Amino acid sequence: MVNEQTTRRIEKLDAIKSQGIQAYPERYSTNYELDEAALLEDGTTGIRVAGRIIGIRKFSKFSFITISNIQGSLQLLLNREEVGEVPFNQFHDLLDIGDFIGVEGQMYTTKTKEKTIRIESYVFLGKALRSLPEKWHGLSNIEVRYRQRYLDLIMTKDTQNRLLARTTMVRSIRRFFEDQNFLEVETPVLQHTSSGAIAKPFKTYHNSLDAHLNLRIAPETYLKRLIVGGFTKVFEFAKCFRNEGISPQHLQEFTMVEGYAAYWNYEDTMKLMREMVLYVLDKTFNTTSIVIQGQTIDFSLKWDIVSFRDLILKDTGIDIDLFPDFEALYQETKRKNIDLEHSDIESLGRGNFIDLLYKKKCRPQIIKPTFLIQHPIDLSPLARANDINHTITDRFQLVVNGAEIINAYSELVDPLEQRKRLEEQAFLKSNGDLEAMEMDEEYLTAMEYGMPPISGWGFGIERLLMVLTDSDTIKDCVFFPLTKKL
Repeated sequence: MVNEQTTRRIEKLDAIKSQGIQAYPERYSTNYELDEAALLEDGTTGIRVAGRIIGIRKFSKFSFITISNIQGSLQLLLNREEVGEVPFNQFHDLLDIGDFIGVEGQMYTTKTKEKTIRIESYVFLGKALRSLPEKWHGLSNIEVRYRQRYLDLIMTKDTQNRLLARTTMVRSIRRFFEDQNFLEVETPVLQHTSSGAIAKPFKTYHNSLDAHLNLRIAPETYLKRLIVGGFTKVFEFAKCFRNEGISPQHLQEFTMVEGYAAYWNYEDTMKLMREMVLYVLDKTFNTTSIVIQGQTIDFSLKWDIVSFRDLILKDTGIDIDLFPDFEALYQETKRKNIDLEHSDIESLGRGNFIDLLYKKKCRPQIIKPTFLIQHPIDLSPLARANDINHTITDRFQLVVNGAEIINAYSELVDPLEQRKRLEEQAFLKSNGDLEAMEMDEEYLTAMEYGMPPISGWGFGIERLLMVLTDSDTIKDCVFFPLTKKL
């Protein structure tokens, strides 16, 4: 339904066309971005910029106009005596907040010390048929902010800054790995099995192949196939999909960065990940100190290292090493009156139950960057067992502000041991554990051709951004979060 404001804008659009003005011109040549122009010296001439009008302050003989884009905003001065009577009146009769213009002019600074372009000429570049949200109230409806992210980007500075930081962060991550001689690759999104993580997949159907397929939950097993094929250092920016519950820390569609290095172990990767985080902080935020929950955390200081067993023992009083099966461990949590709030808890295997215990009772307490190590082997089906204690793995997670932002380990490269573990996962899956892994014969075949020692890592772009920007929800860290259909 067309409202009254849209009707008036359409009438102005018709008037623009009737006066022979190009309503939607092909292009406009600029020589500065708005943020660049704002740094120019007074008296600089020939400045050509363009942007969306987000503010108009009209006086009798002149008007101040603010135009903007994602990188900044700039004030313009439209003076009746300098541009002429007709262009001055046309601007106020035909243009609205939300429209686009291109201007040419000269830089000066106002009495209030604001850099401003004195317009010598302007060009109409596009009419907005809908009004923007009112500036001071903005977009208070969270659902509208997510559903119409473009409006959120126009109106909300925090959103602009956060998503600009995302693009800078992605660029810095890519540059970091390339500088470390890693090669960027791509692996399939459509897969016959869901390997590489413990998660429930989205399912789809391939008409031509007459085959049921899954959207990948992780690129892991295909990246490892590349190591079998002779690559030694690889990484991928991989869109992944996990059909799991919605929470402030989880997305069902997200971007994972995953990589592998032949001949490394998890301690080599631990060193690399610390270097990467510090590099990303410096390139994205120009600092290694971040304010999280009102507390300034300097990531350049030493990071804590704590074992999975010691962390759970400290926070719950339960020594998981004393309970070798799910039932005994479950009964111990009940004896200690620990409620884990899970709808089908008895379907979980021991590994997923320990993970649930940790996520509910331990992880939220970790604020400063902490390496969590020595995960139980039944929680890590693809990780290498520790040489001394075969019940734990050579694995680490980086936890900051109650969120896991990096997961890494020394990879399991023994195909016989891998088959045994995947068979155990398949058994759990057949008994109701929906997040257990599937059997993956194709991956096992690749392993049987031989693998060198490998260490790998994975992390989500959105989760990392959420932590580093101290955001309340991960939805704030994706350009277009999934919302319910209206």
